[in-house]
Amino acid sequence: MKILIVEDEIRMAQALCEILKLEKYEVDHCDNGFDGLRAINSGIYDAVILDVMLPLKNGYDVIREARHNGIKTPVLMLTAKSELDDKVKGLDYGADDYLTKPFMTKELLARIRALLRRNANVSDETIAFGDVVLDKNTAMLSCKQTGREIRLSEKEYRLMEYLILNGGQILSREQLALKIWGYDSEAEYNNVEVYMSFARKKLTFVGAKTEIKAVRGLGYELRHGDSNV
Repeated sequence: MKILIVEDEIRMAQALCEILKLEKYEVDHCDNGFDGLRAINSGIYDAVILDVMLPLKNGYDVIREARHNGIKTPVLMLTAKSELDDKVKGLDYGADDYLTKPFMTKELLARIRALLRRNANVSDETIAFGDVVLDKNTAMLSCKQTGREIRLSEKEYRLMEYLILNGGQILSREQLALKIWGYDSEAEYNNVEVYMSFARKKLTFVGAKTEIKAVRGLGYELRHGDSNV
C-alpha cells in the first residue's frame, strides 16, 4: 500500500518514512502544503499522514480543499497541537483521525491500519473484492469459489492491490502509471496496458468471475463478474 507523508520537519519525516518502510508500505514525502495537496489530488495514495503547520498551505486548508475536490483518501492529521478545538477543526474539515506529537510508533501504525481497513474489505493479511483475495504477505492471488491461486510479480501485486482497494471505481491510466511506477518514472502508458493483460490472465487462471474492464476514454475498472458491461 502507498502512503503519503506531508511533513516539513525533516527529521520527523525521515523517521516516519523509515517506520513505514519497515512495515512494507510504499512511502512518498512532500515538505509543504502546496505540493502535498497536488499529490493527494492525484488519488494514488491509500492513506495520508498530514501535518498541520506547513509552509505555503497549512494542513487544514489542504484537507479541506482535497475533500472539496472529491478526494476520499483516509487522512491522519499529525500535529504538536493538543487543544480540543484544533482536533475538532481538523475532523470537521475532513480528517479521519488525529494524532498528537509526541506519539508511540505502535499507536501510529495501529491508527494507519485502522484507516486502511475502513475503505476496503481488508484484514492485516488479505484484501478482497468480489470472489478474489490477495494475500499481502505472500503476494498470492486466489479465488474464493475455485480455491485456485497464483503468485504475482511485484508490479502485478501492486496493480492488483490498487484495483481491489478501489473495486468498482474507474481508474485512469495516469493514476495507474503514477501508482505503480511513481512520479519519477519514465514509464509509458502502454506499460499499464501490458500489466493489465498480465493481471487479466492471472484472474482467468484462478477461475475468478471478477474481471478488469476497460472503460473507453476513461481507464479501467475492477468489476464483479455479473456487472453489466
